[in-house]
Amino acid sequence: MLADDDVLLREGLAGLLERSGFEVVGQSGDAAELLALVREHRPELAIVDIRMPPSHTTEGIEAAHVIREELPDTAIVVLSAHVQVERAMDLLANGERSGYLLKSRVTDVDEFIETLERIVRGASVDDPVLVQELVAARRVDDPLDVLSPREREVLSLMAEGRSNAGIARQLWITEGTVEKHVHSILNKLRLPATEDDQRRVLAVIAFLDAR
Repeated sequence: MLADDDVLLREGLAGLLERSGFEVVGQSGDAAELLALVREHRPELAIVDIRMPPSHTTEGIEAAHVIREELPDTAIVVLSAHVQVERAMDLLANGERSGYLLKSRVTDVDEFIETLERIVRGASVDDPVLVQELVAARRVDDPLDVLSPREREVLSLMAEGRSNAGIARQLWITEGTVEKHVHSILNKLRLPATEDDQRRVLAVIAFLDAR
């Protein structure tokens, strides 16, 4: 199944796929038609552009999310001219039968066809540019990056509701050491200077939001 509002690109891609042994069971120029056709034909693979009518923003990837939810056995390839990091992260989270490829970086037809076949068989393939964007976004958006590995362990146990004494027993360290780690965590996360119990709650919320 193909979905792209660029008719020439869509028809060209359909011809390429058919010459390569794929059966194109339907084409659409907007997300609503795509969903209707996918529900009718239940294809093995849906190739979807991100930006389609009416607003040309994220209709395609929103439709891809619906397909993933309703028909998890349908492989999905987002073939786009744009990098949409946040929505791509959600779509690719399960790591199976999904791909995100940038149109401008598809330069080898045989490699492209082989990539589609691998995705249908269960692989997950992401364009290197997207991976770089995801890593950069993770670095920018993860407030826990300021914590050391041990501080992350302590915060994780705090999120489980353990007291300082309980954390000390779990990590085989002294309660005084735990108190130092907790103090460092609260300072590094720049939590407001309120009562310690409330700051612990805020730290746990920050931990859960970053997961």
